[in-house]
Amino acid sequence: MTSKKELKFASILAIVLFITGITCYAAFPPPSPDEPVRLMFQNAAGKVLFTHAGHQDYDVSCLDCHHNIEDDEIYNCSECHEATGDESMPGRTDAFHAQCTGCHQDLGAGPVECNSCHAL
Repeated sequence: MTSKKELKFASILAIVLFITGITCYAAFPPPSPDEPVRLMFQNAAGKVLFTHAGHQDYDVSCLDCHHNIEDDEIYNCSECHEATGDESMPGRTDAFHAQCTGCHQDLGAGPVECNSCHAL
């Protein structure tokens, strides 16, 4: 059997190691990705969940979707595409549908039906 002194030492050691573990976890978090892993687009037709990982298996570059990269900075689509468009710039919905559905049709991969993307 263990003595009370050994049990007390083991308990204190366990507490110290636990606190050290929590401190190290908080002090050295894993690096965050350069781009968002998932994006949720909220709209009247139903939410659309976009994942970058699901698109990395295909031979597409960042410029295929992010056609506005300048000086290695990617801008938010909303900075150019308003909710409703005009002759000079398509609205967000039209731009997304043309970009996403058009690419899915061109590659023969990915959903093209409305409820395949607007599922949430």
